[in-house]
Amino acid sequence: MLRKTTYLFLVVFTVLGLLLAGLGCSEDETSADPADLADPQARLRVATTTSLYDTGLWARLEPKFEDEYDVELDVLYAGTGIAIEYGQRGDVDVITVHSKAREEQFVADGYGVERIPFAYNYFLIVGPEDDPADIADMSPEEALASLFENPGSGKFVSRGDNSGTHSKEKAIWAAAGYTDYNEILNAGDWYVEAGSGMGPTLLKASELDAYTLTDMGTFLAYQGDLDLVPIVDSGSILLNVYSVMVCKESANLEMATNLANFLTSDEVQDLIGDYGVKQYGEQLFVPCAGNEPTS
Repeated sequence: MLRKTTYLFLVVFTVLGLLLAGLGCSEDETSADPADLADPQARLRVATTTSLYDTGLWARLEPKFEDEYDVELDVLYAGTGIAIEYGQRGDVDVITVHSKAREEQFVADGYGVERIPFAYNYFLIVGPEDDPADIADMSPEEALASLFENPGSGKFVSRGDNSGTHSKEKAIWAAAGYTDYNEILNAGDWYVEAGSGMGPTLLKASELDAYTLTDMGTFLAYQGDLDLVPIVDSGSILLNVYSVMVCKESANLEMATNLANFLTSDEVQDLIGDYGVKQYGEQLFVPCAGNEPTS
């Protein structure tokens, strides 16, 4: 009996050993050279905004860049504030964000090589189709002021995450005369902080029959899942410019520069301009190749 048990144990042990060896030597797992994985020159890290990521634009750009430059691109998406923090800490090689004042400060503080605009669209205030707050014919500044002064007219959902969109919202509040943002935060239950990316914020606003500020690209990408429509869509303050910045502390400065050049190349600018047109009937992003739009 002992001999049979020992025999069975050896068989099981041998089979397990073969299975483990096979798992450890699969073609997929050994196709990458371990030396490449340890080599910073073989990878490039880019921190991007949720709006560029949620629209699917990076899903189109990433494989194209990787094929062209034979490099692995790691795309980390977060709000602009977090993306900039990644750049300041040296955690990424490139950042693509949309908050001009903070981008200029990033360069002025010595973290970025140069701020290069590569695309733009516009922010919108979206809300329920019946527009219960009756803000449709107002400027962005007037619309937010009206919501503040008439808190029972409708809820407003803020990103509340220090993103580029959140920064734009605070800029509109300031332009409307509300320079102390704490006054807005403490204004009542009508003002809701989502603390999340643009897509989830839109879904929350739709669920609450509320208004929110969104970039046009993400709104178009999520429109089919929302009971929201554009309410306020004009005003120079709604301009939304996306820029790319190479981080000075990049471990792969040459490849980081390649990504900046890639985003402003004629071919990729055409791709950005065409992106989403067939599916949504209009541009999600307007290419601008290093030229700063003003309105």
